[in-house]
Amino acid sequence: MSIKDKTLKLCSCNKTIALDAQALASALKTGTPLPIHTELCRKEAGRFQAALGDESLLVGCTQEAPLFGELAEAAGSKAELRFVNIREMAGWSAEGRQATPKIAALLAAAALPEPEPVPNVEYKSGGQVLVIGPSGAALEWAKRFSTNLQPSVLITRQEGGELPAERGFPVWSGKPLRVSGWLGAFEVEWQQENPIDLEVCTRCNKCIDVCPENAIDFSYQIDLGKCKAHRQCVAACGEIGAVDFSRAERARKESFDLVLDLSTEPLLRVPDLPQGYLAPGADPLAQALAAAKLTQLVGEFEKPRFFAYREKICAHARSGIEGCNRCLEVCSTGAIRADGDHVKVEPHLCAGCGGCATVCPSGAMTYAYPRVSDIGMRLKTLLSTYREAGGADACLVFHDTESGRQQVQAVGRKAVRGGKGLPARAIPFEVFHVASIGLDTLLGAICYGASQVVVVSTKESEHYAAALREQMALGEVILNALGFEGSHFFLFDGNALEKELWALKPAMGVSKTATFNLSPEKRTTLDFELDHLAVNAPRKIEEIKLPAGAPFGALAVNKQTCTLCKACIGACPEGALLDAADAPRLRFIERNCVQCGLCAETCPEDAIELVPRLLFGPQAKQAVTLNEAEPFHCVRCGKPFGTRRMVDSMLGKLGGHSMFAGDGALRRLQMCGDCRVVDMMENRSEATIFDFKK
Repeated sequence: MSIKDKTLKLCSCNKTIALDAQALASALKTGTPLPIHTELCRKEAGRFQAALGDESLLVGCTQEAPLFGELAEAAGSKAELRFVNIREMAGWSAEGRQATPKIAALLAAAALPEPEPVPNVEYKSGGQVLVIGPSGAALEWAKRFSTNLQPSVLITRQEGGELPAERGFPVWSGKPLRVSGWLGAFEVEWQQENPIDLEVCTRCNKCIDVCPENAIDFSYQIDLGKCKAHRQCVAACGEIGAVDFSRAERARKESFDLVLDLSTEPLLRVPDLPQGYLAPGADPLAQALAAAKLTQLVGEFEKPRFFAYREKICAHARSGIEGCNRCLEVCSTGAIRADGDHVKVEPHLCAGCGGCATVCPSGAMTYAYPRVSDIGMRLKTLLSTYREAGGADACLVFHDTESGRQQVQAVGRKAVRGGKGLPARAIPFEVFHVASIGLDTLLGAICYGASQVVVVSTKESEHYAAALREQMALGEVILNALGFEGSHFFLFDGNALEKELWALKPAMGVSKTATFNLSPEKRTTLDFELDHLAVNAPRKIEEIKLPAGAPFGALAVNKQTCTLCKACIGACPEGALLDAADAPRLRFIERNCVQCGLCAETCPEDAIELVPRLLFGPQAKQAVTLNEAEPFHCVRCGKPFGTRRMVDSMLGKLGGHSMFAGDGALRRLQMCGDCRVVDMMENRSEATIFDFKK
């Protein structure tokens, strides 16, 4: 459904936003001037209610979205409701009167269809929560959880507290070794260290009574610093056997739905903790907030399966030789692990950041929700509407749906008493996580007409800052080499966003915007973008030298050491290295190469070297010969097989070996596979393994 088919409800928010009804109608091609309200959420609410019989409504306000939703529900309306923020994002600005192109662009993008749904990942939590931490705090929180959840306790050290008089929940003690899993499926392993096993202990108090050092209190754990090894507690415990100083079986393991970790340092050391695992530390307020959140994580939950993976083109490894590990290194949740020659993603741990897709050079890992093609359609619509409405030097501001959105809105909200809001050319663009903004998205924005791209960095995206800067630096090298002057890509801290945006000077963009759509295939998208930039570049060049690690480049082959064994062809996952049917020849298509290094690591002669660069023109997509050699012909039938250099090298290495002492054995090495078998059958007089006794 296009924006022409939607009912637009725009409000100037008590005349604080300069809305030009005629200009907006012209930009959005609605035909007639748009009605502008001043108090749609208050005295003009009736006009909103009157439109609820229409099929689809687009409201230029997000602050009062809950109110409008309630009005629609009360009226029994089946209208589709959409909301877009044109106040903080555009109207509240020192350049608010010049923001009409941006407002039109925001409205046009908001009218686009929602991304197609993808399969969901499901979670089930029954409320079994493990509290890990010092005795006092852990036992207290377990008691509080008893009314809503099913608590258990793992005491890591004694710090006060007494075990309850009633055994209302399991209590263990020991040293945590490993926590793994996700909401509804955590597995915790620990090692029993204290001589008293709290599972076995009946809390009869005999051990407390007989201990001469008072090393045992009502936490029923022995303070080993006080204990003098009299072992009277062992005798008092008797056949119950809860006290054992020489316990052999110390490993413990249990499963839980939720984990509250009160350790000083979280047991899970990943930047983004899995859902259902909270580690507030020792701060009482943080503990209370975490506990409140855990009580809400009971039931069945689901989220989109954010990623798609094609192992066929994954450059992680071949035949046990490692190549690309970028997705494993960037993942902030530990959801990705090596799995033989490929990788495996645990969808329950995936947080949907898209960082893996951003750094993947081949496109084997892609962002599935939303897809790059969906993001591309929003970019294309946003920038084309902005341009056609008279906007210039567009600066896209990518931000996430939580902290980033709040920081961008805060800039607009403070456009009073010295604040300036967002510049009229700064267009906010919301994504689920900014880590998903890779080279294909950055260059796509430039191709569609953006002058610059800003990514808003928050605390949640700190882990991905290095990867984002690497993508931006690569894009900047390409654009500057092509003659597009200025700085195009920036990663700004949200706390200094207003100052940084107003200080930016527009950079040079393309004179002709692209018409293609971004493809779900990453390399296809990059091909379109690079070709478009090259055709419209101020400077015509054939080659750009790139930094090491760039996903484009050539291969340099040492022809003196290469034997054309073609092991590199078998190792290449991208089809960049090719065989030739008519002769021993190594061919190469440069645009297919992702510089994963598998060919260089596989080469037994170390004859291959990576050459990072970007080649333009038809030659980048055509197969070129890296090395060729004289074929070797079978000495029996004359059929060509292998290369003369490879056979000569093999003869030189094996000529002195005892297994090839006879002339017949060496001659057989100079035969093709078929003739070799025939020759072996004809020479039955030769010794075989069966001629040697054990």
